[in-house]
Amino acid sequence: MSVVSAIRKATIEAVQSLYQQEVGEQDIAINVTKPEFEGEYTIVVFPFVKMSRRKPEETGADLGEALLKVAPGLISGYNVVKGFLNLNIADAYWTKFAQTSFLNPQVGQKPANGKKVMVEYSSPNTNKPLHLGHLRNNFLGYSVAEILKANGNEVVKANLVNDRGIHICKSMLAWQMFAHGDTPASTGIKGDHLVGDYYVKFEAVLRDQAETVKTRIFAGDFQDFQGEDLVKIEKLTTAFHKLEEELQQAGTNNITDETEKKKVDKEIAKLKEKIAKAKDDINEMARNRTEIMQQAKIMLQQWEAGNPEVRSLWATMNQWVYDGFEETYKSMGVDFDKFYYESDTYLLGKDLVEEGLAKGVLFKKEDNSVWIDLTADGLDQKLLLRGDGTSVYMTQDLGTARLKYEDYKIDQSVYVVADEQNYHFKVLQLILQKLQEPCADGIFHLSYGMVELPHGKMKSREGTVVDADDLIQEMINTAKQATQELGKVKDFAEDELDQLYYTLGVGAMKFFLLRVNPKNRIIFDPSESIDLHGFTAPFIQYSYARIRSILKDFSAADIEALNAFEYKGSLLPLEKELIILCEQFGGIIDEAAREMSPATIANYAYNLAQTFNSFYAKKEEGKYVYAVQNAEDKEKQALRIQIASLTANTIAQAMKLLGIGVPNRM
Repeated sequence: MSVVSAIRKATIEAVQSLYQQEVGEQDIAINVTKPEFEGEYTIVVFPFVKMSRRKPEETGADLGEALLKVAPGLISGYNVVKGFLNLNIADAYWTKFAQTSFLNPQVGQKPANGKKVMVEYSSPNTNKPLHLGHLRNNFLGYSVAEILKANGNEVVKANLVNDRGIHICKSMLAWQMFAHGDTPASTGIKGDHLVGDYYVKFEAVLRDQAETVKTRIFAGDFQDFQGEDLVKIEKLTTAFHKLEEELQQAGTNNITDETEKKKVDKEIAKLKEKIAKAKDDINEMARNRTEIMQQAKIMLQQWEAGNPEVRSLWATMNQWVYDGFEETYKSMGVDFDKFYYESDTYLLGKDLVEEGLAKGVLFKKEDNSVWIDLTADGLDQKLLLRGDGTSVYMTQDLGTARLKYEDYKIDQSVYVVADEQNYHFKVLQLILQKLQEPCADGIFHLSYGMVELPHGKMKSREGTVVDADDLIQEMINTAKQATQELGKVKDFAEDELDQLYYTLGVGAMKFFLLRVNPKNRIIFDPSESIDLHGFTAPFIQYSYARIRSILKDFSAADIEALNAFEYKGSLLPLEKELIILCEQFGGIIDEAAREMSPATIANYAYNLAQTFNSFYAKKEEGKYVYAVQNAEDKEKQALRIQIASLTANTIAQAMKLLGIGVPNRM
């Protein structure tokens, strides 16, 4: 039982003895006492004033006295500040916790609660390697899954692989056109990188061909367009030229009135936005009318028709990518329990659409397309099936949501997807609710902000994306350089050094990407992430290694024998603070699980490491106050070994929930 639970239980008993009234646990608010007041935990008194019919200060004092009687081994003193009862927890409670917990490597873990959760993350496309954005996604998904598991949930880690569609056909077509039979084996290039190279090659050819089409468009030559497309491009270019004329005529050079000038400037800004939008629309139409894009569309049609040659190439190139992904996932330190593939799931939603039509939840338009009207919910109408019977992404996601539930009967389905898809998941859940699917209420979109490097955004089409493999290797190299500069690893074996560089480098990157709220955008700075003295993984890892260096002076048998030792004296401030912090870890896990934020764990681990370093370095009159090896007596030494071991295990467990290892020495 946690100390907060113990206080809550004692408070229920105290209120019963004082007022002969029952209170529920939910009626008792308990907070960590503010630093400016004496005590460790604070009870909010105001809910009990109606029962006592006394002033808050008097009610607090009455409750404090009652707690001293009902929980003498828990509460050692109290003080009242207005409507807040600040409690001193008995030193004996903390020393007992240290004694019973210091050997537990699973500190903070909760027992099974019977709840089943699926966390879906990664969701890569098989036309390119994983990149920096995927790193945040994978690290976040893995960590949240581990946190939920530590909080007592049964967790299924899932990966929905986007292995079909026009983007896949782009890589396949470019390989056919330009590869001359090259394979990962023949080139020595990792499979996902090889396929990604041909995606970039396709886009380069597409850009060149699109420029040729655009040149003809702006020259008034619409030979590339027919039917509705011809009408559309003529309207677009006419509107574009008209906007350009309006922009040329607009100007503020001769306007002296500031109010009028600002008004015209706004109109000019709007014109520029419209021109940019028109350019984008023309560019997209040009791209779609290029020869190479037409070939890619034909290939997609052949794939959907089951063409053996196309399907064979698709399977071969996808396998190259899967082999590459497997290596990258191993380097990332993430894993999965279940893989779903879009090629298997993209048709699943059609049954749901038919059921929705039968229930009257969905409707058809004249062109036979199927929609849902969400305007009453403050949204818009959403297409679920095209007029030709082909599905859209939402159709697939509806079917996959049902499949996940049928496979595992999950209570909650967590989607780790960037914030660009916030609207999509809001609509997905709403549609499933209207269809009365049992999975609907359990859907949770874990939205996260994009991650960039200091030099700006990345673009897959232009090949400017930073590959995950390259960045992982860069971090390992950075860790190697930083470690060698310190010059403290000369006695390390070669394989031990390699493991250390990996643990530090990848750990630094993970921590940097997880230490902030998932919703925040991040600019990832590799050099900042590896700083041994900052808010970083290496700082925490070094603190852990420091504890292990202290404990290595004592045999494992001697340390284990201390499970029979309970310190009976009073605690010094930092002794108590470290035990309290470690005891709070279970609550931290609960908070991180509720918020689905590894940042809660990261901040806690850093605070715990900082506190231990203060404990370790504290000096008075030239002597270390909290010495372990040279403690003032055997009892203090035994207590501090327990505290050091408890702290080390808690740090290790916290970092494990972030997917980060801790070395025994650095």
